[in-house]
Amino acid sequence: MLNKETALNYISPLSPVPTLLTPSGKIEHKIRCFMFDIYGTLFISGAGDISISQKKPGKMQGLDKLLKKFGIDKTPKALCKDLFREIEKRHAKSRSKGVDCPEVEIDRVWMNVFGKGKHEEVREFAELFELIVNPVYPMPGLRELLEVCQDSGILMGIISNAQFYTPCLFNYFFDSAPEDMGFHPNLTIYSYKFGCAKPSLQLFQTAAARLQNMGIAADSVLYVGNDMLNDIMPAQKTGFKTALFAGDKRSLRLRKNEATCKNIKADIVITELAQLIV
Repeated sequence: MLNKETALNYISPLSPVPTLLTPSGKIEHKIRCFMFDIYGTLFISGAGDISISQKKPGKMQGLDKLLKKFGIDKTPKALCKDLFREIEKRHAKSRSKGVDCPEVEIDRVWMNVFGKGKHEEVREFAELFELIVNPVYPMPGLRELLEVCQDSGILMGIISNAQFYTPCLFNYFFDSAPEDMGFHPNLTIYSYKFGCAKPSLQLFQTAAARLQNMGIAADSVLYVGNDMLNDIMPAQKTGFKTALFAGDKRSLRLRKNEATCKNIKADIVITELAQLIV
């Protein structure tokens, strides 16, 4: 993990861009656990999602300076081309083994792209690259939401497309690890640890099984995410209640032309995180 001072040099405040949706729906069943997506839900994401899930990074500005810092003799465009070629190569290998939605470990990908370098240096580069191409900032009301959940004893977890640097966001902005902010360590489900990404049901079914072992039924869980395909659809298929977070136009994904989402509707729609605890 980068030290906080270094990371904050690459971070600037962001504000959500309002959407046209309004809060709607109601959940009558008692909710015992909140499960959250991260990018575009708990944190504002300039790219709308973790950058490597895109076919190309959302922003290229600033990469020239980063490449010079690490002595990399490539243009940003050439480097990104190499990155996504390596990712697709690994995805194809995983698909050949039956993985429906493959995920990579980005530090291993970068090691192959560079062909040399110490692992810690490669991890530092990977994290700075992500901060540049995918600016992030806490969603308004995030700290307050987590504090209320902790105080009221509501269990919290995460199911998110993520990499090794994703949990570090909590340290950079709040000086705390996710577990110290109330997220149960057995309910933090990050895609890179499983080799598959959302909308794969595996991540959600893993969470559901762990919750069941804790005595919590699926219909007592509210999953909160900004993407109808990656979040709401697999959460509903798993039996969770669902909340579509429509608080930022950059990351809201309604997927109206996606066949698998045609008959999917979130139980509630929220436009601010605070609406979960009103």
